[in-house]
Amino acid sequence: MAFRPLNAVAPAALLRQAKPLKALFREAERLGRLQQLLEEQLQPAARPHCRVASWREGTLLLVVNDAHWATRLRYQQRRLLRLLQQAPEFVGLTRLQFKMQPSPGVATRARPVRQVSQVGADSLREVAAGIRDPKLKAALERLASRTGQVAD
Repeated sequence: MAFRPLNAVAPAALLRQAKPLKALFREAERLGRLQQLLEEQLQPAARPHCRVASWREGTLLLVVNDAHWATRLRYQQRRLLRLLQQAPEFVGLTRLQFKMQPSPGVATRARPVRQVSQVGADSLREVAAGIRDPKLKAALERLASRTGQVAD
């Protein structure tokens, strides 16, 4: 008995045939259309920073990848809501909600470790020598050790 592979089927056709996948595919297409309508109303500079996440019970949830743009869009919320309500797809839209979600590709810069000058470190060690509180003394000694050089 020889194995006979099934005929190849395009992924889009598979998505349209299975019921759970079909509903998911329809929802993705609907969100894509809503995203397109949103982008038509946004300023060109804001478009890459804002995307439609969901639309339920009259609330459109928009995910913004930058706090600066989230603030700017909140200031423009009334105007944007009014413009979106004019589109037939947004009938019943009553509220815009913004959520901040930074893009995973944006890396934060590592803060440089500050170094203490040798004179400053010596002063900190002198002060630490006269301190009785062990926690404060340990903190001052740790701070003094940031020179990268060990005291004699």
